[in-house]
Amino acid sequence: MTVLVMNALAAPLVQPHLPDWVSPRFFRHTAELMEMAPEAEIGWFDLEDTAPMAEAVKLATKLKWLTSIYAGVDGLPLSLMAERGVVMTNGAGINAITIAEYVVMGMLTVAKGYREVVRAQDRHEWLTDSPGKLELADSKALILGYGEIGQRVDRALTGFGVEVTKVRRSAGEGTLLPDQWRARLAEFDWVILAVPGTAETEGMIGESELAAMKPSAVLVNVARGSVVDQDALVAALTAQKLGGAFLDVTTPEPLPADHPLWAMPNVHITMHLSGRAQGKMFKRAVERFLGNLERFRRGEPLTHQVDLALGY
Repeated sequence: MTVLVMNALAAPLVQPHLPDWVSPRFFRHTAELMEMAPEAEIGWFDLEDTAPMAEAVKLATKLKWLTSIYAGVDGLPLSLMAERGVVMTNGAGINAITIAEYVVMGMLTVAKGYREVVRAQDRHEWLTDSPGKLELADSKALILGYGEIGQRVDRALTGFGVEVTKVRRSAGEGTLLPDQWRARLAEFDWVILAVPGTAETEGMIGESELAAMKPSAVLVNVARGSVVDQDALVAALTAQKLGGAFLDVTTPEPLPADHPLWAMPNVHITMHLSGRAQGKMFKRAVERFLGNLERFRRGEPLTHQVDLALGY
């Protein structure tokens, strides 16, 4: 028997489909996870907070495969897992549809001044002109991070007539290499961040990058708050050196109630909800897990494996 340790919240979706060679242990809270982790050979340790997940991984000395519904794996002891020979799979792509839709929603919200339309409705006020007059058509967008989210954003924006340029490690049409995009920042109306949270991407948008952008450009971040130097972003927005920002992620989370970003008229904050704006996340995650479970049994490569050296 192979011991599986996972959150009890997913038990109704998973348990009826588990093969007889799996012995499931379902934890209901963090303390139970810590008790069960040392026996786990397969772990699905997802919690709201990464810190106890990381602690459980450290305790799980028998672990062979760790899976997660989350796409980002920053905060987990990846080097320790590599040292122990643990295979990790993640939720990359599970939330790609809804996050890509959030990007388009954010861009349209900014372009059409839709927040002011909603506020006018709250006031029962009939506006006689649109508070936003930008069109997506013929604008230019740069996508940093061309995984499943970035690819879906590309397809969606192309349908709106946006000229899309993406950053990739391999050359191609409409593509910039990682050492080329900074020199081209002044060309874009939208800079969209969909990169993984790694040491390489931390602070990749800082004071110099913000200064290089168009004064009318809008920064869209659905990656990690750590990707942006937030103090530099506040300074650029305050000085009106940047047109605006649509932030699904911040540092820290939750963003403190007195943080200046909340009150800025050219900032939209959506509280890391983009991946949650759907009803299929757990269904998709369970289907992926069960497919990988059979591959694990047969000794085949698992889908959506994390490169523990790269961190995604």
